[in-house]
Amino acid sequence: MADYKVKVLDVKPVTHNVHAFTIEKPAGFTYIPGQATDLSILKENWASEKRPFTFTSLQESDFLQFTIKSYADRNGVTNQLLSVEPGDYFEISDAWGAIEYKGEGVFLAGGAGVTPFIAIFRSLYSQNKIGNNKLFFSNKTPSDIILKEEFEMMLGDNFHKVISGEEVPGCYYGRINKAFLQEHINDFTQHFYVCGPDPFIASILEALQELGAHAETLVFEK
Repeated sequence: MADYKVKVLDVKPVTHNVHAFTIEKPAGFTYIPGQATDLSILKENWASEKRPFTFTSLQESDFLQFTIKSYADRNGVTNQLLSVEPGDYFEISDAWGAIEYKGEGVFLAGGAGVTPFIAIFRSLYSQNKIGNNKLFFSNKTPSDIILKEEFEMMLGDNFHKVISGEEVPGCYYGRINKAFLQEHINDFTQHFYVCGPDPFIASILEALQELGAHAETLVFEK
């Protein structure tokens, strides 16, 4: 797998702890919406610290973009990203990953796990192919919702916000679990796209299969 040195072109806040990093796109670089790369920050002591991040830009754009949540309480790569500025450099690998669009269905995301779906929805929207795809997006508070306005614009009434930390008008209260899925979904033969923390993925996949979803219709990072 090849590695590419790329310059950071822009850094913009998305939420209180999420930033969009726009970087150079290597000549001939390709990826499928939903795929990721191994990324490291080319600074002292950090160049060998590679972490997986998902592309959130459109494939046809002349730049690459990542939408990344930082954890200031951890001395890791995402915390170090808070000090990255335009002109700094990343190293990225060729694209990889199992998440890609297979057909219309239900997208289930927990927190920063929504990032693979950003490029998928942006790509579908740019082609006027959003169709009846639905997104159920779980967060602790409304301030944690990544790209809220853009999802509302792209998906309309098919964007469903789930808040676990407080009751909020216009949002479902609680967690996405088997009971929630049973209440809000009536067709378990369609495609399901699942991404989030490992416990979220495991519990959702188990619930979906108990409710009749077939293994071949479940799209997640294996």
